Amino acid sequence: MKTFNTALLALILAPAIAFSPTAFTPKSSSALFSKAPIFDEVCDTTGVTLKRFLSEVAMLNPELSELTTLFGGIETACKALTNLVKRSQLPSSETLGYQGEVNIQGEDQKKLDVISNDILKRALRFTGKLGVLASEEEDEPVNIMPDKNKKAEIVIDEGEKYVAVFDPLDGSSNVDAGIPTGTIIGIYEHDENCAIDSDCVGDECTEQEAQCLANTLQPGTNLVAAAYCLYSSSTFFVLTLGAGTYGFTLDENIGEFVLSHPNIKIPDTSSILSFNEANTYMWDKPLQDVVTGWKNGTGKSGETFSSRYVGSMVGDVHRTLLYGGVFGYPGDAKNVNGKLRLLYEGAPMSFIMEQAGGLSTTGTKRVMEISPEIVHQRVPIIMGSKNDVQEVIDAYAAA
Repeated sequence: MKTFNTALLALILAPAIAFSPTAFTPKSSSALFSKAPIFDEVCDTTGVTLKRFLSEVAMLNPELSELTTLFGGIETACKALTNLVKRSQLPSSETLGYQGEVNIQGEDQKKLDVISNDILKRALRFTGKLGVLASEEEDEPVNIMPDKNKKAEIVIDEGEKYVAVFDPLDGSSNVDAGIPTGTIIGIYEHDENCAIDSDCVGDECTEQEAQCLANTLQPGTNLVAAAYCLYSSSTFFVLTLGAGTYGFTLDENIGEFVLSHPNIKIPDTSSILSFNEANTYMWDKPLQDVVTGWKNGTGKSGETFSSRYVGSMVGDVHRTLLYGGVFGYPGDAKNVNGKLRLLYEGAPMSFIMEQAGGLSTTGTKRVMEISPEIVHQRVPIIMGSKNDVQEVIDAYAAA
């Protein structure tokens, strides 16, 4: 592990914030770096912006400079999207209504979904650091450089370092009702040996494309970073680079995300459950029993749980991170694998949750360890406070 001059670094940052940068041993095997700036308090005057935070990460970890550039593009996209969402219900808005097409899941695409997808693609492309991406609104992973972009073809430029997966506007069906929505992003490294021979033909090309597809179909344990933007009463940007979870809030007066929740830690136990309880009768028996115990106050914690459910994953998970509790969209008799997508919803949000001290499981498996077989694979998810989620895991193990 490299060392650095703590006194010098503190002196550089003193005008903005009092903090103690600390050598850090990552908790996750997906973490690429060994040092992170640890902000112990929030400055209530100038604040620490997301740009400053990422520049400190890059200074301590030069190998991550390209990743921090990529997040600069994501930050810009989130600012654009929050303005779109705010204006989406105005009669003059071009984002009202449906696009007239369905996405790969068979869901009607709203104009706002498609526009959000395009904004993220463009923002990521202009960073120059991304090779390939997969999105909820794309049939297949695609290269994002315009001269090579073909609908169902996977092309990776060896000069690009990262693979991005994202849900451009989670909860978009709730926009009309003014309910919080969000954007979920996961970042992987791609195999630099993956390339498509321009002279290949037929099955030979198909095999090479399949090898490149493996860059996208990676388990969550390979994530190098994850983030979400929440568009609500404020616009929040929450991210992890494998060394804790940090939350930023958009200050619209200066147009910057400012650190508001340094090193988020979810409570180990709580008394809030966040499920679509209308489906309780279709759940697995172990989960039914645990949730019934929580409601009756007979669970392991002895607390009587209350219910808080928005129906937008980003909104529900954000509240769970800050207040504690358990969020879940489990499998049931109707949807055996649940409805959330593993690659660009389940894995990134699980990474964020685990880095905040929580757990994420299907009931029988750690979500982060599941390797997707297809881009839009669904997965049951139960995540949140460590002790409460462990109670669910134990119930499945005992069944």
